[in-house]
Amino acid sequence: MNEWLAAALVLLVAMVPLGVVCVRSPAVEGLVALQVGGSNAALILLLLAEGIQRQPFADLALILAATSFIGPLAFAYFLERAP
Repeated sequence: MNEWLAAALVLLVAMVPLGVVCVRSPAVEGLVALQVGGSNAALILLLLAEGIQRQPFADLALILAATSFIGPLAFAYFLERAP
């Protein structure tokens, strides 16, 4: 195991508290945890791409970073409109 994979493992363990916050908190706090979790997942994929020398994981991380930014914005828009 190299340092890239060790860093990815540390960030993967850091996803557990974010998942707990997403499930147990109200919608607004869960939305913040979802946004941080998306950024964290993109970083994990980038670290995996470097650790195992596979370029497709880096491409997937780029797509995930873009979609994890747009998704919670749409969710917040519809959450604001809810009665």
